Amino acid sequence: MNKYMNEAINQAKKAYKKGEIPVGAVIVKDNKILSKAYNKREKKQQATKHAEIIAIEKACKKLKSWRLENCEIYVTLEPCPMCAGAICNARIKKLYFGAEEQTSKDNLLEKILNSTRLNHKVEIEKIESKQASELMSSFFKTKRKKTEK
Repeated sequence: MNKYMNEAINQAKKAYKKGEIPVGAVIVKDNKILSKAYNKREKKQQATKHAEIIAIEKACKKLKSWRLENCEIYVTLEPCPMCAGAICNARIKKLYFGAEEQTSKDNLLEKILNSTRLNHKVEIEKIESKQASELMSSFFKTKRKKTEK
């Protein structure tokens, strides 16, 4: 598996251990990691603290620019609409994701990232990640067991 997706999975594992939905993200430019992050919605009690948003914020700070041109983002889970919009608005060149979002069978990700309303298009590639899928499944199984008690 791709070393950057492996790092995103490591980030997702950190989220899992902290009781967060296990999503990790890594932003790469010129084969170097610019930023990495995991979900922190529960910890920060903020709806926007998704791994992708945090990674984008860190990369922008590092580059001193909101434009992340020629950057790639690796995410363990197919991004939600908010994160897809942020990825596009940050001008990220390519998105790689590991697991499909179970509730999205309507191609919304592609619709957002290739919308004519936005002046930037993002390439998308799914990297099949059994690890990312299993991490997500395990997290929600554990969560359901806790609520059943």
